[in-house]
Amino acid sequence: MADVLVTEGLRVTYGGVVAVDAVDLAVPEGQVTGLIGPNGAGKTSMIDALTGYHLPSAGTVRFAGDDVTRLRPHLRARRGLARTFQSIELFDDLTVQENLLVARERIGVARALRDLLLPLGTGDADASAADVDWALELTGLADVADRLPSELSHGRRKLVGVARALAMRPRLVLLDEPAAGLDTDESQELGARLRDMPGEGVTVLLVDHDMGLVLGICDAVHVLDFGRLIAAGTPAQIRDDPAVIAAYLGGAREEETPVA
Repeated sequence: MADVLVTEGLRVTYGGVVAVDAVDLAVPEGQVTGLIGPNGAGKTSMIDALTGYHLPSAGTVRFAGDDVTRLRPHLRARRGLARTFQSIELFDDLTVQENLLVARERIGVARALRDLLLPLGTGDADASAADVDWALELTGLADVADRLPSELSHGRRKLVGVARALAMRPRLVLLDEPAAGLDTDESQELGARLRDMPGEGVTVLLVDHDMGLVLGICDAVHVLDFGRLIAAGTPAQIRDDPAVIAAYLGGAREEETPVA
């Protein structure tokens, strides 16, 4: 199976702090891949580098065979590389469906000129609506499409954040702590939704502290510690890996800059 995302020697620094240190990572297309590690391991910094929110100081990022290392976030998103954020930040005065439509729209000079010259109701609007409907169905939110996010449970609000990333029909979606704050039932629902995504053409890279979720749904798992990749394998291999056990259960960790 081909890899949709590959990094080689990826390094991210903040001043004198090394957040990601020479990481080689491969994400196979059509799978759910996990990226885990203790607090401060560099997971969010890794996602920021993969999606262009922080350019790496060294190394390369290849997406769908192309070098995207220096591309801005919106250009990577247009190629099919989407992400979520730990903070949901929904528009609470818009419905769930409208939140997705806003995320789906691409605003620019060409779009503005087209809107001035072409009649309303042309193909792009239909395509946007179809993509939003697809994202709502995939995340199980179709029944609350017309409700405000403030009316939903915390678990469903998190799903709205995932659906918003899916509204662009990405080839790969990077999920940053989507299960944070969820109870057991909500986490299980999320897991079931994530497992369905490869079947719909969306590869998943999942970053989360919910080990039950990650080990329960991922095809492969990579483990970061202090910015370095210390283990990679199947969930069963990761569960029994001595280096992983030491990273999670070892002695007191040094005080770290909060980069994960």
